Amino acid sequence: MYKLLQMNDVVRIPPEKFGSPLETVAAEVLRASYEGIVMREFGAVLAVLNVQVSNVGKILPGDGAIYHKTSFDLLIYTPIIQEVVEGEVVEVTDFGVFVRIGPMDGLVHVSQVINDFITYDEKRGALIGKETQRVLEKGVSVRSRIITVSLSGGASRSSKIGMTMRQPYLGALSWIDEDVKKARGEKAPKGSADEKKGEK
Repeated sequence: MYKLLQMNDVVRIPPEKFGSPLETVAAEVLRASYEGIVMREFGAVLAVLNVQVSNVGKILPGDGAIYHKTSFDLLIYTPIIQEVVEGEVVEVTDFGVFVRIGPMDGLVHVSQVINDFITYDEKRGALIGKETQRVLEKGVSVRSRIITVSLSGGASRSSKIGMTMRQPYLGALSWIDEDVKKARGEKAPKGSADEKKGEK
């Protein structure tokens, strides 16, 4: 889920930036401090917006900089448990697939991919269902449900998001398309895994 969060902070304006517009320098300092980090209680920070700076600053003894109070908005992505998200498979391993959902990656463990026995084809870099012959590989668009979230402050790579695709109308978007057509009584598209299964 994306949201805007209103924040207040104090920004240090270094002496070498005194000639530059105050709001421009404050925005640069805030972007360097916030963008690209994960805040444990809120989520991944994507952008700093609408920066407003107090004209009155404070000088601290022993520091030539001026400190100004600021207010600004943070555009944040927060993964929510039970939220259904769409993303792209960015890595396939023998224990599951990593899916890019916005600015973060979530893991769909091999046990949560499909209701089928799955084999890992290392040469192809794909997970393949034994009965369904459904294939999951890098670049495939999928829909999944978030089931666990563990955010840690700092870089987004250290946060963990667990997801499942073992529920109706989740999985690769092409699989969902096939399932919807099947539910409507339409024929499976030519060359699809369901059509090949029907030929056996």
